[in-house]
Amino acid sequence: MKTLPLKVLTANRLCDGIAVWLGRGGLWVEHVEEAWAAATPEAITQLEDVAAATLAKAQHCDVNLIDVEDTAQGLRPLKLRERIRAQGPTIRLDLGKQAEREARAA
Repeated sequence: MKTLPLKVLTANRLCDGIAVWLGRGGLWVEHVEEAWAAATPEAITQLEDVAAATLAKAQHCDVNLIDVEDTAQGLRPLKLRERIRAQGPTIRLDLGKQAEREARAA
């Protein structure tokens, strides 16, 4: 039997353009590692329902379900575009969310 990839809901906040992910409590979080990963068809349907409601509220744009994998470091988007959105600039590792992670780990 084929297993479904994990899915998370992502968007950009309209007020500042920051990439966000839907967290377990229904709140939008700024780090993909804190996102709610859906693994069942029922949970994926719930995320789709939240996506529709989010678009209706017009507080977020570019609302999408994306595929992620669960790694030792946490959730990681499968597509390069989404990894860049999750981490920040690829040429300056001292900027963006990857720099925030380093600061929190120190």
